[in-house]
Amino acid sequence: MTDLLEVARIVKPHGIRGEVIVDLLTDRTERVDAGVVLVGGADHRQFEILASRPHQGRFIVTFAGVPDRSAAEALRGTVLLAEPLDDPDALWVHDLVGAELVDVDGVSHGTVESVQENPAADLLVLSDGRLVPVNFVVSHEPGRVVVDVPKGLLDE
Repeated sequence: MTDLLEVARIVKPHGIRGEVIVDLLTDRTERVDAGVVLVGGADHRQFEILASRPHQGRFIVTFAGVPDRSAAEALRGTVLLAEPLDDPDALWVHDLVGAELVDVDGVSHGTVESVQENPAADLLVLSDGRLVPVNFVVSHEPGRVVVDVPKGLLDE
């Protein structure tokens, strides 16, 4: 089984029919489509989505087996997990963190420690604290990210 990724969090109940407000932690809205099964809670319970709709930057979601507000209230704060999506052209944070960052000349510049959100472009944070905008990534493969950066950006 592959590692599951955090994709959403149940914020609170909505109404009296068992619906919940869900914060999506990804820009992939298909994660809350009807029929999707997410995993959550300490017991790794499966949550099948029966219906969802956008609501004020979040989603109102109906799960199978959650019939009323009391059941929905018990889910408050539950982190929802899912399998990684298979999209070879996409850059995924879980693939970038821990990867070696190499420039187009083959020079290694360290390891990607994290990805920092930024309005202009997300930033790759290297182990020594240097920052590289993700829009300079030209290719990636497991454990390795190749960037084509302006001269001087990776100078120490």
